[in-house]
Amino acid sequence: MMRALYSAASGMIAQQYNMDTISNNLANVNTTGFKGQRAEFQDLVYQTFKSSSTTSNASQVGLGSALSATGSDFSEGALQNTSSPLDLAIIGNGFFQVTKPDGTLAYTRDGSFKQDANGLLVTSDGYPIEPPITVPTNATSVSISNAGTVYAILPGQNDPQQVGQIQLALFPNPAGLTRIGQNLFSANGAAGGVTLANPGLTGAGEINEGFLEGSNVQVVAEMVKMIMAQRAYEINSKAIQTSDQMLQTINGLKQ
Repeated sequence: MMRALYSAASGMIAQQYNMDTISNNLANVNTTGFKGQRAEFQDLVYQTFKSSSTTSNASQVGLGSALSATGSDFSEGALQNTSSPLDLAIIGNGFFQVTKPDGTLAYTRDGSFKQDANGLLVTSDGYPIEPPITVPTNATSVSISNAGTVYAILPGQNDPQQVGQIQLALFPNPAGLTRIGQNLFSANGAAGGVTLANPGLTGAGEINEGFLEGSNVQVVAEMVKMIMAQRAYEINSKAIQTSDQMLQTINGLKQ
């Protein structure tokens, strides 16, 4: 009977992780470039009372479930038209590469770039894009091609001048990237080695100027998952209550 209590309790804990993941997805339904997550579970060890033989099956009782991983959905989100020349959406594979204050590199699908006081292209948190791109502060207009080439028109000139080239970072397994907040990912062994490529070449996606990639979270799907998690949590709590009542019945027999 104690096994039932522990198994049901592990099920409640697992569904709490599930709800945590669903809640985070819903909280980021309007976050630029956000990629939804899903909680993945595995069954725990089994207690074997009798091994299988040629004439009978094994007698085993499982000891519950546990969170095994959180998977990521890297499907593209819907494009949002902003008409800002520094808002960029990646159509296809790849990430923008930025440099954090400690000098380490991070990767993002959030292309809402700005210019700092020196004309350097940076994220909303002030992290410069890598390789660095500086737009002259006196430029009258800026445009970015689908191939990631950055052009600026300077005062007294009619023809645009190239001032930089955006490159995209590609990974063999993007799902292996580690989320670090601020719409950023860090690379680790699970993602594989990073490869830099110009947009539109060697498998990299193209740049769409004046657009941002929205979150790929589907609200209706998350609501269905939430209801299922709630029901599973309630069922596991009911299993604990029933097991406790059965234990009380056993204790009553001793009196």
